[in-house]
Amino acid sequence: MKYIEVIFQIISGEEWQKDLFIADLADIGFDTFEDTESGFAAYIPAANLDLQALETLMLGLPDGLSVDYSVQEIENQNWNKLWESNFNPIEVGGQCYVRATFHESKPEFPFEIIIDPKMSFGTGHHQTTSMMLQYILENDFEGKEVLDMGCGTGILAILTSKKKASAVLAVDYDEICVESVKENSLLNHVNNIDTICGSFEVLKDKTFDIILANINRNILLEQLPQYALSINQDGALYLSGFYEEEDLAMLSDAASLLGFEFVSKKVLNNWCAAKFVKR
Repeated sequence: MKYIEVIFQIISGEEWQKDLFIADLADIGFDTFEDTESGFAAYIPAANLDLQALETLMLGLPDGLSVDYSVQEIENQNWNKLWESNFNPIEVGGQCYVRATFHESKPEFPFEIIIDPKMSFGTGHHQTTSMMLQYILENDFEGKEVLDMGCGTGILAILTSKKKASAVLAVDYDEICVESVKENSLLNHVNNIDTICGSFEVLKDKTFDIILANINRNILLEQLPQYALSINQDGALYLSGFYEEEDLAMLSDAASLLGFEFVSKKVLNNWCAAKFVKR
């Protein structure tokens, strides 16, 4: 598969603005990102590049963020090798160790998750994933039926399984992510995770005790009504993938209208995760 490499040079702006811009790039099809000395490189399959959508993003950059970019087609390369070179183990809350297959195990951690780094999101390095992992570590999942919506690599689903969830459904619209979840489930010796390729329409007639959704603000707002239908009374809803200042109030108001009560939030570099309970 041929890929397009877009080199973005950050002339001015805050780190959180860069993160938001990367999230917007992911929404239009970019699936791999690599930091550079002056910014970052983003990669997208050549067939998926929409220059008009990219230009629209560039024209809508917020005040204070100034970016230059250049586009070039690149030769086929070993994408797994690229991921491996940028994948370092992480520790979450002193309880969870996330590593790749080529890292040594650390059995002193109560929970160890092995992720095979491929071109799918959710290795635990991003602030939103880290905060969701913290929420899972802090709360009771034993015997619960869990939905991991927008599952990426399945890292959240795997941790809930290790915390004795009775059944987990991992959903993503990207077939690469769905296959990644299956492979990572085998690596972690968990056998109660089912996968579906699709979006919120696949949730019809399904209910859960806990829903995890680490996506982005707009998709969360779109899917919240379905979450309200798909969660049991007193069920917990964990959301992330949005910013505290710009998005939390909007999401909380929308959730409240659907019968959710705001419980708590976590904030890391302006990224936010929040817990709600269905009343």
